[in-house]
Amino acid sequence: MSPNELLRVACERTASPRHPDEGLTRQELAQLVNEHIWSHHRQRVEIDANYIGKLERGTIRWPSEVYREALRSVLNVSSDAALGLANPRRRVVNRPVGRKQFLRGAALLGAGALSLPPVAALLEGNEPTPVPARVSAHDVEQIHTAAQVFAGWDHTYGGGLAREAVLAQLRWSADLLDSTVPAKLRPALLSAVGYLAHTCAFMAFDAYAHEDARRIFGYGLACAEEAGEWHLRAKIMSSMARQAIWTGRPDDGLTLAEYALVRADRLSATERAMLHTAHARALAKMGRVGETLTAVGAADDHFADRDPGTDAPWMTYYDGAQHAGDTGHALFDLAIVGRSRDEARDRLAAAVAGHTTGYARSRAIAQTKLATLTMVTGDPVEAATIGTEAVDAAGTLRSRRAADDLRELARYANLHADVGEVVELRQRIRTAVLAS
Repeated sequence: MSPNELLRVACERTASPRHPDEGLTRQELAQLVNEHIWSHHRQRVEIDANYIGKLERGTIRWPSEVYREALRSVLNVSSDAALGLANPRRRVVNRPVGRKQFLRGAALLGAGALSLPPVAALLEGNEPTPVPARVSAHDVEQIHTAAQVFAGWDHTYGGGLAREAVLAQLRWSADLLDSTVPAKLRPALLSAVGYLAHTCAFMAFDAYAHEDARRIFGYGLACAEEAGEWHLRAKIMSSMARQAIWTGRPDDGLTLAEYALVRADRLSATERAMLHTAHARALAKMGRVGETLTAVGAADDHFADRDPGTDAPWMTYYDGAQHAGDTGHALFDLAIVGRSRDEARDRLAAAVAGHTTGYARSRAIAQTKLATLTMVTGDPVEAATIGTEAVDAAGTLRSRRAADDLRELARYANLHADVGEVVELRQRIRTAVLAS
């Protein structure tokens, strides 16, 4: 791979718009190319200095036609060759090859000759996906579908595997907001982008990329606010409260939950139940026992009134198992110190029994909490049995939250270090956490 000196020289001899006595920088060339493509083709692309660097290094030798046309125009040349751009495929003589001939050649070359190329070689030269100049209802529906698909992935496998893919999709989707959007379609587009942002942020939260999660939650909330989408606003603020509570800031979580309940009359009964549950979890972490029990009771009352048919798509996860698990988590913090132990245990057990395979992470976390509670308040052998099942369930996940709950179970298992089943459980947890 040789550097593309012709392109570099062309950049140096083309005056910078900011410093006429100097040549173009990579970033300036990238910006001019982006502007040219938008002006002449109404395609929104995001070539950057890194992409121009790949052209100069010869990593990319043959950009797409629209990119080449923009480069020729910006750098004032008449041909691709003048910029050192050439299609490497043109150098190959294409002849039809029969199946027998191909197999015979492969045998002569040996298996090593057909080995996969380095991954980097496959990924170099990828061009940004153009953003449509005008947004349609179909584009909005695609974003909704992407958000639902990735949310399902998150529930089943955790946030650790597909987070970058969701972030890339979010960047592209957010760029649609700068395209031409019919006025009547803009709220729906904002809502779809906000929904995808929530999915992306929650996956970051689950992977412990907390600053990323906070920033993206904030972006999603801004989308919901601009769209006037109260239902999405409630969902995002509930998740923001959960992250705050998880990261040791229950007071912030309490504030977020209470703020989300402003104008609760605009929310569905399911959403109110979800928010009162977040309220209860924050209060429990703060040791406010009576208020926690009151919040759990309010959550139960609203959940009893729910009508799933009226809920937004992002609320389909909040079924009986989820409600039992979330309220069980709130009561867990009381049960550890001797309050509402039977109630906490019953709710966590109901969550374990009720969660389907599509919600593997929720089931594993509830199972781990149930094992921990049993380890503290019940039979350690039974706790070890439940915990072993939890370790097996968590083994399919890439979730830092699930792994941390297993560590908590291992710490409480120290109370029964003389029980063989518990010792074995702690060893399995160590192995599982290392593997994750």
